[in-house]
Amino acid sequence: MTERPDPHAGEAAVGPHGAADDHGDTHGHDDHAHGGEALGPVDVQAWGAALLGIVLGLVIMIAFIQAATLL
Repeated sequence: MTERPDPHAGEAAVGPHGAADDHGDTHGHDDHAHGGEALGPVDVQAWGAALLGIVLGLVIMIAFIQAATLL
């Protein structure tokens, strides 16, 4: 069996990811993605609803466990 040349060998924009000479400053590559974005405000109402849902789910789980142990 003979090896065929890779038809896409010349299409890479940079060398292998994580190489010693890969600093992310070449076209098409950014090692650190979007490091400068700031976080937005916390949606307290949404987080409160999520926590309430978790607490209610735990209450239901405890009720099922108690019902299963009574049988």
